[in-house]
Amino acid sequence: MEFAIEAEGLVKRYGSVRALDGLDLAVPEGTVMGLLGPNGAGKTTAVRIFTTLLEADAGRARVAGFDVKADARALRRVIGLSGQYAAVDEDLTGFENLDMVGRLYGLGRRSSRERARELLAQFDLAESGDRVVRGYSGGMRRRLDLAGALVARPRILFLDEPTTGLDPRGRLGMWDVIEELVAGGTTLLLTTQYLEEADRLADSIAVIDHGTVIARGTADELKSQVGGERIELRVDSASDLDRVRGLLSAVAAGEAMSDTRTRTLTVPVSGGSKTLIEALRMLDAEGIAVSDIGLRRPTLDDVFLSLTGHAAEEKKDDDEPAGARRGQGENAR
Repeated sequence: MEFAIEAEGLVKRYGSVRALDGLDLAVPEGTVMGLLGPNGAGKTTAVRIFTTLLEADAGRARVAGFDVKADARALRRVIGLSGQYAAVDEDLTGFENLDMVGRLYGLGRRSSRERARELLAQFDLAESGDRVVRGYSGGMRRRLDLAGALVARPRILFLDEPTTGLDPRGRLGMWDVIEELVAGGTTLLLTTQYLEEADRLADSIAVIDHGTVIARGTADELKSQVGGERIELRVDSASDLDRVRGLLSAVAAGEAMSDTRTRTLTVPVSGGSKTLIEALRMLDAEGIAVSDIGLRRPTLDDVFLSLTGHAAEEKKDDDEPAGARRGQGENAR
């Protein structure tokens, strides 16, 4: 298997703080890897090392076959990065921002202008392309920033909290754009604290805490590690709850919980949909009227809570000490 991104034993210190503590990672070509972790976990530090904005204190990393330190100049030609903050020039128009990026990549005047117009259309910014960016909304700036990361058609794209600050509609729109990119074969490393984002976009997920990977796998694999499947149902009559509890004890994997006020029963189970089908058959055979029933599986939020001890926080990732970012651009095209 060919890996687009590889890291072995990455270490990064800021004084006495170890932002990365032996990080190992491997991302196959043409896939989406989601990096999850609480604030301070090391996600942004890892991205900055992969994109040549930072040098690791120890360990090694290769991206697109290039050593991130020895081959930094060559590597920058084949990657794109969109950081937590939109790195756009507010005094230029959207078109001028993208045209400038193309010129910096050496695309030439004609190619840069054509690519700028193409991306403005792709990101639904064509009508605003000749307006000064200072008047753009936050969502428009995020889309322009992502467009800038794609000017040179990078083989590998790094998105660090790409939907931070967007409203739900803007977030859904950005997900659609990202899915189109991935369908075209782009390898993507995505950091996020929106767990539904990783669930929808990522082929595999690595959970980072205290600068090291503490769990990895697909979303389903991580959820299965946590366990906690349960059948949740609502009966038409609260008087049936005790009867249903006794009936479903045959498939329960733990103590059932009931609520007479809402006429609901929650039964821990294992076996997934097969157990749900068996429960439905038993209820039907006994003639018990059920208004709602379903199998609830663990969410990524449950996984995150189990692994890190707290729920994910939907805010920016401050995984470097204050001042560590001074002098560094947020976006390395």
